[in-house]
Amino acid sequence: MNPTDFSKSLTNFLTRYLPGEKGVSKNTIVSYKDTFVLFLTFLKDRKEIPAKQLHLKDISKEIVIDFLDWIEEERKCSIATRNVRLAAIHSFFKFLQYQNPEELFLWQSILSIPVKKTEKSTINYLSLEGIKLLLEQPDQSSRHGRRDLALLSLMYDSGARVQEMIDLTPAMIKLDTPCTVKLIGKGKKARIVPLLEVQLKFLKRYMLENKLLESHVNMYPLFINSKKEKLTRAGMNYILTKYAKSAREKNLSLIPEKMSCHSLSAL
Repeated sequence: MNPTDFSKSLTNFLTRYLPGEKGVSKNTIVSYKDTFVLFLTFLKDRKEIPAKQLHLKDISKEIVIDFLDWIEEERKCSIATRNVRLAAIHSFFKFLQYQNPEELFLWQSILSIPVKKTEKSTINYLSLEGIKLLLEQPDQSSRHGRRDLALLSLMYDSGARVQEMIDLTPAMIKLDTPCTVKLIGKGKKARIVPLLEVQLKFLKRYMLENKLLESHVNMYPLFINSKKEKLTRAGMNYILTKYAKSAREKNLSLIPEKMSCHSLSAL
């Protein structure tokens, strides 16, 4: 069986263009792969086009819109998820503009599909009093409590996003004056953020206790779970939810009912 032009293009897009030319993160590549797994499933089940027979000419603007509607209406995904899937498809067809320019009109018709508008949810930011109450919740007599206090303090002090916290290594922390943390954000863009001594003491204690100041662990995850693996997004949210619940029981007015890691890092 000969490979189709679609299979060749998608393979080059996922394995060469995205990691090589674009330098996108592994998480983005995984998300794009998931999109095309769903797209191929949709085409097989709803359009009776199996993957082995799929050619680029078979993909039209109308088919892509049908796929997005299927994502939202039948798989019950949010509009935000629909837009993430569309972003992956847009990226693929931007790539094709320069690989297969003879079909430029078709690619641009698909690129003209707009993202669907969605209501932006309100982020409930914590007040300074709320932050103080939250940071009082971890049990400093336990190893996990000391880790959580160091994590929450660093997130608050640096304004780091969840993924930036997950990806931290000891090498990205500079404890000599001036103390800083190196954060790697979207698109692998780095920024250096100064740290305050009042929050830094918890991080210093945590790193010393876990032998994270030694040179041979420079590239280990800074924060790990009970399995000694780096924290996941779900793990980060669990930590915040746990202490938010505890703090809310002590002062309901300072801790909003709905909050996420953004509530802490965006202050």
